[in-house]
Amino acid sequence: MTAAARLSYEVEAYNLSHASENKIHDDAVAGKLGFAGGLVPGVEVYAYMTHVALDQFGVDFLARGQIECRFAKPVYDGRMAEIIGAPNGDRLEIKVESEGQQCATGWARLPAGPALPPSISDYAYIAPPSERPPADEASLAPGNVLCTEPEELTRAHLHDYLRDVRETDPRYAEQLIAHPGILLRLCNAALKDNVVLAPWIHVGSRVQNFALAHVGDRLSARTRVSANTERKGHRFVDLDCLILANEETPIAHVAHTAIYQLRQLAAE
Repeated sequence: MTAAARLSYEVEAYNLSHASENKIHDDAVAGKLGFAGGLVPGVEVYAYMTHVALDQFGVDFLARGQIECRFAKPVYDGRMAEIIGAPNGDRLEIKVESEGQQCATGWARLPAGPALPPSISDYAYIAPPSERPPADEASLAPGNVLCTEPEELTRAHLHDYLRDVRETDPRYAEQLIAHPGILLRLCNAALKDNVVLAPWIHVGSRVQNFALAHVGDRLSARTRVSANTERKGHRFVDLDCLILANEETPIAHVAHTAIYQLRQLAAE
């Protein structure tokens, strides 16, 4: 790798979930849990990371690329984040740094050809419950199905999201392409639309893209719980998520991991 091959992108992070049900994004609650303020959502840090992947591989990355992200330390609202991409063989190694801390790591690659998506019939659809149970080992047991209701991606939604993640690449707006962050948010929605959560943290995802989604498509997630484990006092849930357009076109397959019970709250 030469210095010229390095990609760098700076963004002023924005906590667009400050008022969300997940109080890990609230300054006061996050402060009580030992953080410096409300956390910028992991899906938005992922959104920042996809900028350098798009730079490196072009729009084909959005249609058939692979990307993995792992979040180690928070990115905070209003702070500058630098996303650094370093080519390494067929991969682009990616890291996110903010205020002297390495906050996230990952990689992206563009396979030579498209991947075969899983069969939609393997992913059941069950509408989210009208009354959500609390998140626990029963409601998030392996094999449980968590889905989102299909919702149309509008021009306004795309415009607002591009603004909020400070996306500067013009191709999303010009071609009306769904931003990867919008798609990954559906995995979070599959969790929060089906269970009641205390403050929780998205810690990582691995994504295989299959096709572009556009304004006008009805987007949804069909998800099943693949694991529910305890590590260092935290309870983790692993989700196997298939993102669909119009309930018939696989857009992405995601392995999505979150801490749904923080050890700081385990005794409460």
